[in-house]
Amino acid sequence: MSIVNDVQTRVAAITELLAAVSPPPAVSGEFSSVLAAVAAPSASDMSTQPSSSSVTGADIVADAFRYLGVPYRYGGTDPRTGLDCSALVQRVYQDVGIALPRSSQQQATVGVAVPSLAQAQPGDLVCFGDPATHIGIYVGNGKMIVAPHTGTVVQVQDITVPPTTIRRVVAGASLFSGVPVDRPVALSATGAGSSSSDTSGGAYAALFDAAERRYGLPTGLLAAVAKVESKFQPDAVSPAGAVGLMQLMPGTAAALGVDPRDPAQAIDGAARLLAGELAKYGSLPLALAAYNAGGPAVDRYNGIPPYPETQQYVQKVLATMSEGL
Repeated sequence: MSIVNDVQTRVAAITELLAAVSPPPAVSGEFSSVLAAVAAPSASDMSTQPSSSSVTGADIVADAFRYLGVPYRYGGTDPRTGLDCSALVQRVYQDVGIALPRSSQQQATVGVAVPSLAQAQPGDLVCFGDPATHIGIYVGNGKMIVAPHTGTVVQVQDITVPPTTIRRVVAGASLFSGVPVDRPVALSATGAGSSSSDTSGGAYAALFDAAERRYGLPTGLLAAVAKVESKFQPDAVSPAGAVGLMQLMPGTAAALGVDPRDPAQAIDGAARLLAGELAKYGSLPLALAAYNAGGPAVDRYNGIPPYPETQQYVQKVLATMSEGL
C-alpha cells in the first residue's frame, strides 16, 4: 500500500520543505492521513474466517515492514505513540482491508490452522501461549516481524520457540519464492551494473524504482539518499563505520537482515527503514533526520535534531529529489 497517494502533490511540496527545514510537528502535512487513527472494527465485522482474494502474504509482509522501528507500548494502538504485538498485527491486516480482532488470543483463532513452521508462509500469524499471549507475522526462513516487549521497537526476530499456533488468514504466492528470506524481498543485483565507478545512479535505477513502489515511498527518494550518502558507491565506508551504497551501520543492516555491501539488499533494507520512519513520524524531513541521526535523536528534540550535519543532510536529500538528480 502506498504511503503517498498523490505523488505530484509531494513533489510540489518539496520546495516549501527546503525553504523551512525547521522541525515540523510530529505528524503533519501530506503523510498525516496515513497515521490517522482508524476506528476499531465492530464485532459484526470480525469473521473467524476473514479473507480477501486480492491480498497475499507478500502484501501483508510488505505492509508490516512499514512499521519497523515503531516503539512497543503495552496497549498501544497508534504508531505515533507505540504498538503492542496484537495491535501491530491488527493494524497491518487492517491496512490491506482485513478486519481482525484486537487481542492475540482472539487473533489466534482466525483463518485456518497451519500444522507446523515448516509449512508456514509469509503473512501467516505465529502465536505463542495457550491461550495466545504473544503474536507476530511470519516473514519466512524462521523469522517473524513483531512488537516484542517494553523497551523495544517493531523488528524482525528469529523464532526461537516453536509457535503454539500458526494461522493463515490469506492465501496466495509468497513474495520470497526463490529468494533467501533472511534478506526479505531483496532483488538480485545480477546485471544491475554494480560497478563502483558509477556516479550517476543509473545502474541502480530499476532497484530504486522497484523498492519505492514496493514500500510506497516517494519517487526519487532512494536515489537521492544514495547520492548524498555514498555518491552511488557500493563499497563506501564512512569514518563512523556506515557501509555500502545506502550507508547502513552494521547493526542496522543485521537487524534488517541485509548485506549492506550488496546494492540490491542495501536498497531494500534502506527502503524498509525509511518506510518505517515515514509511518512513525508522518514527515519526510523527520524520516530523513531519523535515517541520519537515529529515531531517538528525533524523539529527544521533537523534530530535526540541532546537529549541523543532520540539518544539512535533510536539505541535501530534499534538494536532490527536487532536482531529479
